[in-house]
Amino acid sequence: MKNAYLLSVLETVKKRNPAEPEFIQAVTEVLESLEPVIEKRPDLVEANVVERIVEPDRQIIFRVPWVDDQGKIQVNRGYRIQFNDAIGPYKGGIRLHPSVYVGIIKFLGFEQIFKNSLTTLPMGGAKGGSDFDPKGKSDNEVMRFCQSFINELYRHIGKDIDVPAGDIGTGAREIGYMFGQYKKLTGEWSGILTGKGIPYGGSLARTEATGYGLCYFTDEMLHANGKSFEGQTVVISGSGNVALYALQKATQLGAKVVAMSDSNGYVVDPNGMDFAAVRELKEVERKRIKEYVATHPGSEYHEGCSGIWTIPCDIALPCATQNEIDKASAEILAKNGCYCVSEGANMPSTPEAIEVYFANKMLYGPAKAANAGGVATSGLEMCQNSARLSWTFEEVDSKLHGIMKNIFAACDSAAKEYGMPGNYMAGANIAGFLKVAEAMKAQGCV
Repeated sequence: MKNAYLLSVLETVKKRNPAEPEFIQAVTEVLESLEPVIEKRPDLVEANVVERIVEPDRQIIFRVPWVDDQGKIQVNRGYRIQFNDAIGPYKGGIRLHPSVYVGIIKFLGFEQIFKNSLTTLPMGGAKGGSDFDPKGKSDNEVMRFCQSFINELYRHIGKDIDVPAGDIGTGAREIGYMFGQYKKLTGEWSGILTGKGIPYGGSLARTEATGYGLCYFTDEMLHANGKSFEGQTVVISGSGNVALYALQKATQLGAKVVAMSDSNGYVVDPNGMDFAAVRELKEVERKRIKEYVATHPGSEYHEGCSGIWTIPCDIALPCATQNEIDKASAEILAKNGCYCVSEGANMPSTPEAIEVYFANKMLYGPAKAANAGGVATSGLEMCQNSARLSWTFEEVDSKLHGIMKNIFAACDSAAKEYGMPGNYMAGANIAGFLKVAEAMKAQGCV
């Protein structure tokens, strides 16, 4: 990066956020992509749009006390970072995981600005969460935590202000408890949270949306480069919602998924991963992925997560967590013939891994574009709640497919317009940024 203005913005970000490497990584990636835009648009420099977009509107940090099943008071820390509402109400998930701290939430909220912009729906960027770990907790413990979390957060959210959703550790159970507590505190029934259960305002296809959307985006990218899922070998990291429904859709599109993982290790099934079996394990029984091998002869389980990227494949879909593919893993993927990496998780590739993708002319679908299907369908849930309507699965899926096709087209077009054809990471950053930047400029110094 050579642009003096962008370098000065990045230097300020580093000084203000010295212990937040994930946030600095996310900002650096975006700013590097924006160099040709800033050179063409001095008006954006004059309005200091970039300086403003890298600083959150507000950061809310609060105590979350709750009582465990032994009657002992536990204390966690809660976060909500409302990053930018230039194009619509704040929108972004709530992550419940021990690794959560302000830097993780800030990086996720920053990415959400551009992801939401790419959907073309009127949604700003935000993110929230807590270092609470729902794993191993009883339903009652999870309920008490969620109620305490909303006891504070409800003051800062609303259907036209900030609409949270699920994320890692926050599924239908957690959303239900949060929604119930918000309703009790405010006396209001509104579409304040998305990812709700179907009986009380949820959207069909929301569970499948991120995984399906990932495959729809990837399919567009493949077709634009003379390829397709048909007959290809795929490796998917993770086995949560995103990974599970990416498995289903990739298989429907003609691919064979040969490996999946969880936080303990990974399973390889040369016959192709059995969607029904994985769904039963993860959604119904809530067991570890290693149990898969007991019912599938010929499959193997391996301890450790990173080894999954040593499995030869044509297409890699990282759907687990941030920075799961480093330079060494990317080099192994390239050496083994992988020609496409498309991201279902948020920022799962390190900057060094991304350099390997480009050096080997691999197709690369960045998270803010490739995994936007989840928030896109959350936006569709908001539409249904506002209109007091409920669309069929097919209606929602069709709208999702159209949104993902349009996201790829926007990334492709922006990359070409700014002299970087085929660089969908730059295209996603530029296309997402420009819409927000124009809105910020039009609204003045706010």
